[in-house]
Amino acid sequence: MNFVVTPGMRRLGASVLGMEAIVAGLITPVAISVAGVTPAVAMIVGLGLAVLCVVAAGLLKWPFGYVMGSVVQVLAICTGFLVPMMFFLGAIFTALWITAIFVARRVEGVTSR
Repeated sequence: MNFVVTPGMRRLGASVLGMEAIVAGLITPVAISVAGVTPAVAMIVGLGLAVLCVVAAGLLKWPFGYVMGSVVQVLAICTGFLVPMMFFLGAIFTALWITAIFVARRVEGVTSR
């Protein structure tokens, strides 16, 4: 199966990853103050995930960027082990990520006919 990257997929995917980067950065202080995670671990996990979101958004020109974005979604759900609310937020961002890919492909498939 050939995975074709469309401009709409890039826009919607980058939007999801951009918002997710903000949320990932904001889990750092929450993990420290509410969940009692050590500052070093919280910084590595929260800010590391935020950086991965930005890098994945930059790579959405190529199919590999979508693989990386999908890995980011799994990692976002896994941050729920540090901050339990991230299980829920990670699932929401995963649903948005999947929706962004399929909706953009469907819309652009209809408009290209």
